[in-house]
Amino acid sequence: MGVTNTDVLIIGAGISGLSAAAHLIRMCPGKSFQILEARDTIGGTWDLFRYPGIRSDSDMQTFGFKFKPWKNPQSVADASSIMEYLHETVEEYSLGNKIRFGHKCIGADWSSGTATWTVKAATDEGLKTIACNFLHMCAGYYSYDDPHNPDIPGEADFNGPVIHPQFWDENLNYRNRRVVVIGSGATAVTIIPALAEDTAYITMLQRSPTYIASRPAKDWFADACRAVLPEKWAYRLAREKNIQHADFVYKSSLKNPAGTKKKLFKMVRKSLDLPKNAALPHHYIPHYNPWEQRLCAARDNDFFEVIKSGKADIVTDHIETITKTGIRLKCGKHLECDIIIKATGINVVAVSEGEFTVDGDPVDFSGTFTYEGLMFSDIPNMALTYGYVNASWTLRADLVSGYVCRLLKHMDGMGVRIAVPRAPEGMEAKPWITTFTPNYITRIIDTLPWQGDREPWINTQDYKRDRKVLPTKPIDDGHVEFSSPPGMAEVAQ
Repeated sequence: MGVTNTDVLIIGAGISGLSAAAHLIRMCPGKSFQILEARDTIGGTWDLFRYPGIRSDSDMQTFGFKFKPWKNPQSVADASSIMEYLHETVEEYSLGNKIRFGHKCIGADWSSGTATWTVKAATDEGLKTIACNFLHMCAGYYSYDDPHNPDIPGEADFNGPVIHPQFWDENLNYRNRRVVVIGSGATAVTIIPALAEDTAYITMLQRSPTYIASRPAKDWFADACRAVLPEKWAYRLAREKNIQHADFVYKSSLKNPAGTKKKLFKMVRKSLDLPKNAALPHHYIPHYNPWEQRLCAARDNDFFEVIKSGKADIVTDHIETITKTGIRLKCGKHLECDIIIKATGINVVAVSEGEFTVDGDPVDFSGTFTYEGLMFSDIPNMALTYGYVNASWTLRADLVSGYVCRLLKHMDGMGVRIAVPRAPEGMEAKPWITTFTPNYITRIIDTLPWQGDREPWINTQDYKRDRKVLPTKPIDDGHVEFSSPPGMAEVAQ
């Protein structure tokens, strides 16, 4: 079992990992790096999920990389278009020979004596190890192997298929079948209009409602900019417009939730062709405030159109049991169906599903503070890309990638090999995410790192703040300890 050495090791070849790699090429051309990817292709989420209708729920002007304009006229784009964009990125930056497919990170061990992470990767050929000076975790935020798939009483008795969208059966025949989709999140809102044309009938069964807003598939402003401006300028302008709009909506929702509710409910009435002052059906009235959970996007009103067409409906209730022919609800009603789709969500992973040690001591990330939301107290030479909960993931990915490159260049300039954030003594610990409360976060909040009560230990979830701070703040800000192993300073680059 040989050991391969590289300066930087990136875990994951999805959007975050490709951003990290492209930034290294652009900003640190002298650094060697490799990407470990557990699967046999790039793309992460956008290749893993294969259910009908899979698409972005963010606009592609902000979900695309800052350094690579999104040229497709779709602003809310399907997975195949996103994958094409990612393959273009791999080709443009010659990343193909940097990616080790079929290498699943199962843990890593840090040695302060050699300033090295030794990463263990499971492969079809057995365990392999890769040594690196800096480890950049870019594997996303949920488990690919273990979705949230709760056991439902009677599930084994059902006569038809029960399927989770994360493990979609592409041979599933749903034509002229009665389908129930359990769940009310983005997956359910996406999959129902995609299936409705071919099913006999489809029902969204929800325990509680979600905010759903119609969103155009194309961005007229982006199209207008492309028509009259150079490509990069057009992309930059459309991107900035969408950043400002998303930031305004989010902050307005926190400041005036009642006003935002009123606007969202007005949009739903319009989408359903209801009279202006008509009572809104309870299926569309969530029990939480806007942006305490993500808003779901109905592309070109598609979800509401199938509801109006009579091909689909919403049922709000709790499940008592699954029967041979359908689902019995707590209210006593029985939903007859041929297929059950459990759009019940994901299981979030704090940093990685692997096991980590620092100088032989196991790492418990829930016992650390997060430094700028991207490094961890007392954990050397490791960064994590974890996107925003209130904006496009890629906005954060690009900022983290840029900061990591600045950090590496600073370390080279100092002639040091180790960078460790050190949290102040007595700092108050606060949950890593405070205003965002979907079930997939609340289920694992105790496994996440903490944020502190002061800069730079606050996880702000504020892109406008981060884009001012992360590209310009002093790297040596008094909160990061720099050093080299004894006798190794002379080999620093």
